[in-house]
Amino acid sequence: MAENNVQSNSVKDPRITWGGCSVLLDVNNGDRLVFSCLSAGATLKIGNKNCSLRPLIGCPFGSLFQIDNGEEGPYLSRVLPSTEDDNNKQENGDCQVPDESRDNREIIDNNKAQSLTGDDIDELQRQGAKGDEIVEALIANSATFEKKTLFSQEKYRLKKQKKYAPTVLLRRPIACSICEAYFKKYPDRIRFLRVDALSLLLSMANDSANSDVLVVDMVGGLLTGSVAERLGGTGYVCNTYLGDTPYSMDIVRIFNFSDEICKRIVRCPLSDFSLTQNGTSEQNYEQADPCNMELNEEISSAVSAEETSPSSHQEDSGLLPESTVSPGSKIGKAPKAGEQASQEVIKTWKENGFSSVILAASDLDPWNLVKDILPLLSYSAPFAIYHQYLQPLATCMHSLQVGKLAIGLQISEPWLREYQVLPSRSHPCMQMNAFGGILSGIKICSS
Repeated sequence: MAENNVQSNSVKDPRITWGGCSVLLDVNNGDRLVFSCLSAGATLKIGNKNCSLRPLIGCPFGSLFQIDNGEEGPYLSRVLPSTEDDNNKQENGDCQVPDESRDNREIIDNNKAQSLTGDDIDELQRQGAKGDEIVEALIANSATFEKKTLFSQEKYRLKKQKKYAPTVLLRRPIACSICEAYFKKYPDRIRFLRVDALSLLLSMANDSANSDVLVVDMVGGLLTGSVAERLGGTGYVCNTYLGDTPYSMDIVRIFNFSDEICKRIVRCPLSDFSLTQNGTSEQNYEQADPCNMELNEEISSAVSAEETSPSSHQEDSGLLPESTVSPGSKIGKAPKAGEQASQEVIKTWKENGFSSVILAASDLDPWNLVKDILPLLSYSAPFAIYHQYLQPLATCMHSLQVGKLAIGLQISEPWLREYQVLPSRSHPCMQMNAFGGILSGIKICSS
C-alpha cells in the first residue's frame, strides 16, 4: 500500500483519486469548501463528527458521499447515482409546477410542532439509523409539515438533511474550482481574482499549447497553476520575481500536476534577464500606498503553521490540502514545481522572447513593472495585466500609448451576476462583487 502511495502520479488516472492526492471537498452543496490531502489516516470534521477520508481513495471525482452512523461511529458512504426517481417523476408529471393554494399564515412557531425529542433522535442514531431515516422520522412527527407550502417543505427538508444527513461532494481541484473556493473563503489572498476574470486573463494572453509564458504571480501560485494547466505539459511557465525571494507558489501543489507538467514550471529572477541597470529591488516598483508583501507572508506563515500542526482538523482549512493524519500513515510526496530555469532556456528566451506575458501583482506599480518586462516579450505577442484597481491600469495604458509600445490596448472590467433558477422563483441575485480590471494589448516594434 505504501508503495502505491509514493509512486508518481504521472501514471495514475487523473479522473480517480489516489493516496496523497489533493481534493476539494464540497460539504452540503457549497456551505463549506475544504481542501484535503487524501490518506488512510486523514479525517474531516463535520459538525461534531470526525469522519475518515479513507473511503474517498480510489473513487472517481464527482462522487457524492453521505455521513451514516455505524457501530464504530460515523463514516462516509458513497451515494450511487440512480435514474429511477427521475423516471418516476417524469412519468407522474412531477416535473410540472403544481398549483399552490396553501400558505403559512396559520402556522405558529412555538416549538411544539415536533413531537420527536432529542433523546429519541439520539436513540435512533445509537440503533444505527441513517441520516435519511432520521429526516423522514422528523417529517412524520411534525404537526405542521403538511400545512406548509411546497417551498417551505423543501426548505425544511434541506435544513434537516444538512444537520442529520450531510453530504460531501468530491470535486477535482482545477483552476476553476480552486479559484472559486479561494474567492469564497479567502478572496484577499488571491487579490479578489474572480474565476471569470481569471479565464479572461488567460484568453487575452492567448495561452495555448507549446507557448512560453512569463508570469509575475503574486496571488499565491493560482495564476501559475492555471497557465500550466492550460499548456498541458507543453511549453514553459516562467514565474519571475523581483529581488532574491521568490513569490509563493503553494497553490500549485493543489493541482495534482504530473511530473511532466511540474518540469515545465520554472522560476527565474528578473535580474537574470539583465534588463535593468539599477537592479530589480521591489522598492523600485512599489506604488504610493503599497501593500508590500502581506499576501506572500500570510500564505507562507499559514503553510508553516499547518505543516507543524498535524493534529488540527479540517474545520477551517482553506489554503492548502490539510488533513488529520495518523503518525504511522504514509502519503505520497507531490512533485516539486518551480525549479530554477536552466541557463540554456534563459538564453533562448533572451533571443526569441516569450509568447505572452501575464502580470498579477497588485502590490506593485504596473507601469514600472511593464516597462522592464515588455522587452522580454516577442513582437506581435499579447500581454495581459490584472490589477485590483482601475487607476493604475489607466496610468499604465496612457504610458504605453505615449511610448507607442503596444497596440490594441483596452481595459476590461468583467461583470458577473449569478441567477437562481428554480420553478416559479427564478431571479437574479441582487448582490454581486466587483474588482479592478484587466489591461491587455499587443507589443509592437517602435523606433
